[in-house]
Amino acid sequence: MIDLALLGCGGGMPTPERYLTSLLINYKGRKVLIDCGEGTQVSMKLLGWGFKSIDIICITHGHGDHTVGLPGLLATIGNSCRTEPLTIIGPEGITSIVNGLRVVAPYLPYDINIIEAPEDSLCLTFMKEGLKIQENNDHHVNETIVISTLSLDHSAPCLGYSFYITRSPKFSVENATLNEVPKILWNKLQKGDTVIHEGKTYNPAQVLGSKRKGIKISYVTDTRPVEVLPEFIKESDFFICEGTYGDDEDFEKAVKNKHMTFREAAALAKTGNVKELLLTHFSPAMANAEIYINNAKDVFENSQLGEDRYIKTLSFTD
Repeated sequence: MIDLALLGCGGGMPTPERYLTSLLINYKGRKVLIDCGEGTQVSMKLLGWGFKSIDIICITHGHGDHTVGLPGLLATIGNSCRTEPLTIIGPEGITSIVNGLRVVAPYLPYDINIIEAPEDSLCLTFMKEGLKIQENNDHHVNETIVISTLSLDHSAPCLGYSFYITRSPKFSVENATLNEVPKILWNKLQKGDTVIHEGKTYNPAQVLGSKRKGIKISYVTDTRPVEVLPEFIKESDFFICEGTYGDDEDFEKAVKNKHMTFREAAALAKTGNVKELLLTHFSPAMANAEIYINNAKDVFENSQLGEDRYIKTLSFTD
């Protein structure tokens, strides 16, 4: 199972009712955080999922409502006794942004690796010390999280994120028997190890069945609905998207400020054939987002409004 927590659902500035938009993904006890505005730490503390096991922080763009909570969070992670390196991923300019914010948090008991404007998908593999970025990983055997990015249309360099959580294939007695694999090797091979036994090499594919469907989560905020977005989010099990403006009459504001309306986000969800849409990043001027939800539901029925510390659990299906 994968647990998601929307730590905040506001955009622009925090309000007494909303912290700023941020998402936490929790899988097998390891965590990926997306964006870190004001209020992120407070929501995390109230949530009670802990700080130490955040291995990856993905930043959509450099605007303050998505980044200014970062130095405080990094310090708190350090105070939680983390010593393993932490990776921050972001768009063009993220290195200078992180280094600038760290003026107030210069000393940390762990290293920070920054990946700026990645051109290819990143594969996160579960290691003893946490999620690690690996190249040329065999997705067929190991359970991984594959992170893909897409450049968006905002007033600053901005990335959309897609997370595909893979599944290892089931063990196949039929394949193991057909390939004459000794039973004493089955367990190691199922775990993904290649084994040399009595001068012969055995690999995991010899005891595993076909691939199984994973889970796809897409996160898109602070952008106009660019043409390639439906393909990027295609068939997501859960799609978190900005809905800065709920009222259709605010369309011109959305165009001017490079944001989206509820209706536009819902249209993306429909075209991308996603299963569920969660709206977030509400304008502070929109006090009651609930009154506009039908603007989304008219286009995509399975639309809902995010709220601070909204929790969603996604389960694999065979």
